[in-house]
Amino acid sequence: MFFEIITNKVLVIPLVSWALAQISKVVVVLIQKKQFDVRYFVISGGMPSSHSAFVSALATAVAFIEGPGSVEFGMCVVLALVVMYDAAGIRQSVGQQAAVLNRILKELETRSPAKVLGQEFRELVGHTPFQVIMGGLLGTGTAWLWISLTGV
Repeated sequence: MFFEIITNKVLVIPLVSWALAQISKVVVVLIQKKQFDVRYFVISGGMPSSHSAFVSALATAVAFIEGPGSVEFGMCVVLALVVMYDAAGIRQSVGQQAAVLNRILKELETRSPAKVLGQEFRELVGHTPFQVIMGGLLGTGTAWLWISLTGV
């Protein structure tokens, strides 16, 4: 049973794609900020979107294995669209609101010694449309390359 799970391409390919996206985030931050930040191996948000990479790799793998006319592929595409819309839309708005709230809290902190909440809100939550597209391309490319090299 364990062997079947670890050799299931529909499971493994999206996980590898997610891992590649997370590693890419660390590299992007290293290039942009000139600092190695291991937190980017596990956090959401940033370039590229690991959520988009994950679901696009899933949909691509299912398209190759089950066929683009299958019900499974259709379900994966719907899931991918929802996740990618959420990453670029709703979660990005949450990140922008967190940035505004953090600025307000810093302003309040300078006027009064008492801490209002105890910690800042996480601002890097969502993605820009470009980050979502790049994650989608990474996932699709990973799945295509994997299946091209190993076969269906």
